Amino acid sequence: MPSNFAFKAMNTAHRALIKLSGGRRGWHTSTMPVVELTTTGRKTGRLHSVLLTCPIRDGPNLVVVASGGGNDKHPAWFLNLRDDPHVEVALPEQARRPMRARIATSEERSRLWPRIVADHRNYGVYQSKTTREIPVVLLEAVLDGDLSGPAGKEPDG
Repeated sequence: MPSNFAFKAMNTAHRALIKLSGGRRGWHTSTMPVVELTTTGRKTGRLHSVLLTCPIRDGPNLVVVASGGGNDKHPAWFLNLRDDPHVEVALPEQARRPMRARIATSEERSRLWPRIVADHRNYGVYQSKTTREIPVVLLEAVLDGDLSGPAGKEPDG
């Protein structure tokens, strides 16, 4: 399993690819689109940004998976959004937008997980490496006046 340091190094390299290519490369990994998710740190209150794959959509919602490569601990970004669901999401050629992160219910996960692993077997491999149930997270659009994301601050890389 990749260490936390390895995940951060991969994220830094991925971010550099996007920047150096002027945004023309790096927004897809394999067949999955990549999203930039910004959360508020549960301990620091600082903004943190991470690049994640989005294996499927569920209607208008983006779906991300807190696999951590099969690590026995949840990724920090997941713990952050669990404690504060106000997030921002950037997609290629789109401005960041506030969204609400919601952990899929057991019924939703039962419906979504087979779709995820059907096209992206790596998630099934990750699940087999850990005893924790890997969470599935839905990123939902928010309406004006609804929830606001962690706007107004620059995220920590």
